[in-house]
Amino acid sequence: MLSTYAFEELIIRISTPFYLGLIGLELFLTHSQHRQSYSLKDTLTNTLLMLLNGGIDLLFRTTYVGILLWFYMHRLTDPIVNPMLYWFLLFLAEDFAFYLLHYVDHHCRLFWAVHVTHHSSEHFNLTTGFRSSVFQPLYRFIYFIPLALVGFHPADIVIMYSVTQIYGIIIHTESIKRLGWLEHILVTPSHHRVHHASNVEYLDKNMGMCLIIWDKLFGTFQEELPDVPPRYGVTKPSENPSISYTIFHEWQEIGQDLRTNKNWKTKLKYLLREPGWSPDGSRKTSKELQREAAQAKQKAAQPVTT
Repeated sequence: MLSTYAFEELIIRISTPFYLGLIGLELFLTHSQHRQSYSLKDTLTNTLLMLLNGGIDLLFRTTYVGILLWFYMHRLTDPIVNPMLYWFLLFLAEDFAFYLLHYVDHHCRLFWAVHVTHHSSEHFNLTTGFRSSVFQPLYRFIYFIPLALVGFHPADIVIMYSVTQIYGIIIHTESIKRLGWLEHILVTPSHHRVHHASNVEYLDKNMGMCLIIWDKLFGTFQEELPDVPPRYGVTKPSENPSISYTIFHEWQEIGQDLRTNKNWKTKLKYLLREPGWSPDGSRKTSKELQREAAQAKQKAAQPVTT
């Protein structure tokens, strides 16, 4: 039986040439179609962020696996005996856990400060999938504690996450338009283009890793609109391309907000409320922006009376 580390090493050995082949194909297609989907600086940034994320994950691995093992040893139910059912339910449970993680990352500014690095590129290609949220390994395991409590072994949780990450990376592409009936079940490249777009209509939509059903169940689904081409990046584009700024710029802005307010209740809201929240309404959250856009659209559609 392969250990977790050996299995992950096998996944890396198999997936690396797979990724390189797909990236090469995408480069060929974008060049032949005269599309500017890649830049050298952006690709190097994506690679470096991936390495930083992976390094932190390895350094913290013993700690978070140990925590998950403690909960597994105190689990509430016995493990499922049927292996096919076990792995299928683990896939569903872990995909839902990732949806919750991703939802919180987008709706709590404290965690958005970590996750925003993944959304900071104005390009959308296969290497964007490697543009990791650098510090996410320090808290991601918390969402997997319920899985350990109901009888899923921590080693299997780690393996399943590694496997589903492969799918989560390859949907970062503009080369695939629509996938027919699969659009109703899976997170497709079309769905994920929406997720990475900074258009008001697309903000904080399509949070799933593999399955789009969670977004449809909980009201965060948005299809790609033919008349609204995705505009990638964040709502406030950065003019500083440095790695340190890419990772820490939202933390710097949080620090400025905390320093200008002495009220502790307001300070906590700056940390825990949605990105864009402000006590005086001078800034807008994604929901407020979408509500204003919907009202403006409704007003524009009303007949003019004379």
